[in-house]
Amino acid sequence: MQYFEIEGGHTLSGEITPQGAKNEALQILCAILLTPEKVKISNVPNILDVNRLIECLEAIGVEVEKSGPHEYTFCARNVEPEAMLSDSFRAKAARLRGSFMMLGPMLARFGEGFMPRPGGDKIGRRRVDTHFLGFEYLGAEFEFNHEDNFFRVYSKGRLKGTQMTLDEPSVTGTANIIMAAVLAEGTTQIYYAACEPYIQQLCKMLNRMGAKIRGIGSNLLIIEGVEALGGTEHRMLADMIEVGSFIGMAAMTQSKLTIKNADVDMLGQIPGAFKRLGVKLEYKGDDVIVHQQDVCQIQSYLDGSIMTIYDNPWPGLTPDILSVLLVTAIQCQGTVLIHQKMFESRLFFVDKLIDMGGQIILCDPHRATVVGHARNTQLRGITMSSPDIRAGVALLIAALSASGTSRIYNIEQIDRGYQNIEERLQKLGAKIRRLEQ
Repeated sequence: MQYFEIEGGHTLSGEITPQGAKNEALQILCAILLTPEKVKISNVPNILDVNRLIECLEAIGVEVEKSGPHEYTFCARNVEPEAMLSDSFRAKAARLRGSFMMLGPMLARFGEGFMPRPGGDKIGRRRVDTHFLGFEYLGAEFEFNHEDNFFRVYSKGRLKGTQMTLDEPSVTGTANIIMAAVLAEGTTQIYYAACEPYIQQLCKMLNRMGAKIRGIGSNLLIIEGVEALGGTEHRMLADMIEVGSFIGMAAMTQSKLTIKNADVDMLGQIPGAFKRLGVKLEYKGDDVIVHQQDVCQIQSYLDGSIMTIYDNPWPGLTPDILSVLLVTAIQCQGTVLIHQKMFESRLFFVDKLIDMGGQIILCDPHRATVVGHARNTQLRGITMSSPDIRAGVALLIAALSASGTSRIYNIEQIDRGYQNIEERLQKLGAKIRRLEQ
């Protein structure tokens, strides 16, 4: 078992470049199944979830050529849908939630797809109803085998375009339905669609492949189905959650960091949320500069009441960054309420932060109040375990700022979303080691 050993209390400095966007990569890699032609993808993050999805694609016959550290060419001309029934594929696909987005492309192109119940983070209930409701609107049917937790989706002939209103703006659900609809007969209108930058990137790539998608960036997508799609080239955006993680890390360790090539226009409300905690940011082109500060002052509302930071569907604040905002607030001056609306178990990691000395009240499964130390008290290093990707990096940030030595176990969760994180942080001056037990 691997773990991180972190000697906290050291200031960081220098430049760091964020990896390609994890959540975008999972959608884009599934989209290559829509064409028998070659698709070249660059800025692919070298993280566990993405590598596992590539293994899933290879398991059903996709040809994968790695032409650089973060560049791949995929060719899905010899895909075998029945390979999704193999024990080997089931084992691979069950390890990550992103594999579920293979269903839309397989349904659209081959008329059938199979998938085990998705895995991923244990952060509360994450239903997949939206995916199947969308497929049903397009004329497909699905079955679920309760004995082996296995889904089958299929259509009797070509999918039919239609008008639908999603029950929630699910990002993965929207992506799956888009990929099914691009090869459907007729026009599909998707109301209450997710519109995150990842979805925008997927739609732009599909249009370059020959799809006809309008309304990109809005909650209404109009898709005119086409007979077939061709090959293309695509480059991933910078991972906005990693950008936010580095902002929080700089603020928590009183460091000055420059985050290079951050795709600033695609960060949404993330910079604004950190500014509400008093973190000073500067932009130079696509670079984000986090300045060293003694104490960050949390803002309050105009009437003097406690600031609340909460997640919402895009263009609201992404829920993936709330764990980092919460840990950053620990050493700010003032009080803030963090409201995690979407996942009922995502704040349970705060017990570790309380053990480290953080002044946090877990109000209920969705809300936590942080009373900032204002640098009057330093966190202390402890031994802990990472429950999910985002909580894991939040605990890592806390450990980097703490006095003494911390150990973080279950770091496979962090590896799922952050590539070579210890090596990259070492270059900034962090005292962190990956060790074997």
